[in-house]
Amino acid sequence: MAEPVPVTVRYFAAAAEAAGREEELLEVEPTAGALRAVLASRYGPAMQRVLDVGSLLVDGVVTRDPARPIRARVDVLPPFAGG
Repeated sequence: MAEPVPVTVRYFAAAAEAAGREEELLEVEPTAGALRAVLASRYGPAMQRVLDVGSLLVDGVVTRDPARPIRARVDVLPPFAGG
């Protein structure tokens, strides 16, 4: 188990609605999977739905890999429609 680190988490669209905010500072273990678990626990089913279909932006790279290391800032992105 890694030592928790401070991470600024920014939320967009449905993720911001689920969290009730656009940004916050959390102390979490430094992996994407640990952050996802904290967010789902903290914000419940609405956030879990976003996490199930969305992605995290870590160091400018979109990821769904739970083992991906995270650092000072992570963006929680809902799925985007495209075309």
